Amino acid sequence: MITAGDFRKGTTFELDGQVFTVVDFMHVKPGKGAAFVRTKMKNVITGGVTERTFNPTEKVQEAVIERKEMQYLYNDGSLYYFMDMDTYDQIPLNKEKVEDAIQYLKENMFATIKFYKGEAFSVEPPNFVELLITHCEPGIKGDTATNATKPATLETGFEIMVPLFVNEGDVIRIDTRTGEYMERVK
Repeated sequence: MITAGDFRKGTTFELDGQVFTVVDFMHVKPGKGAAFVRTKMKNVITGGVTERTFNPTEKVQEAVIERKEMQYLYNDGSLYYFMDMDTYDQIPLNKEKVEDAIQYLKENMFATIKFYKGEAFSVEPPNFVELLITHCEPGIKGDTATNATKPATLETGFEIMVPLFVNEGDVIRIDTRTGEYMERVK
């Protein structure tokens, strides 16, 4: 058990049968009345963000989120298969659990799978990935001075905006946290 006064960013806890992580918090001590903790919390399963105030002495059950690095193997229709490299167990995950990460993952890449009570609920791709551009309009020589961009389709099928000088067949580095082009890889 932890008290609301111990909340920090990233703290995970159970409340009313749901699991939340603290996104932001503020200890408020008004001039009159009791102190309280204003908390912005995110439901780790559904992704919904809510705000709530807690009494600093209010106790909640701490939730343990397990993270495991696993290898993405393949998809079979609506299921995506990941393999635990220690036990070689394969787990299938449905599209809702992987849809944010799968646009950056190709077969045999590693991703972090988050588990709560043995149940996988989220997939995080590596912070940076290098992917091949399979389709985009041809680049124009010398067009590097402006911040103009054009759409490009990656080998995973994901579409991203890239600078005009990037061409089909180039390998680019992408920041998966923001979904933005970083640089061309030599």
